[in-house]
Amino acid sequence: MNAPRGTLQLKDEVYRQMFRLEEGRPGAEMGLAVALLRSWIAADPKPQSSEDRDWLKKISPICLQMIEASLKANATAFPNAQ
Repeated sequence: MNAPRGTLQLKDEVYRQMFRLEEGRPGAEMGLAVALLRSWIAADPKPQSSEDRDWLKKISPICLQMIEASLKANATAFPNAQ
């Protein structure tokens, strides 16, 4: 079964933000959080989209670990920036 175009766009947005975060681009943490939130909101009203929800359940913990690691690294690099 093919994924709807909107689903593919949301997945693309999440992956792009993951790469941005991996590259250390400023603001990528927030971009990734927003992309994940958009994906969850889009998947929620569609009970038939278990494949999308399964993907989100797999990718979300990875994204959250990346966000937390980046924020921790930034706090260590710039301790007085808070």
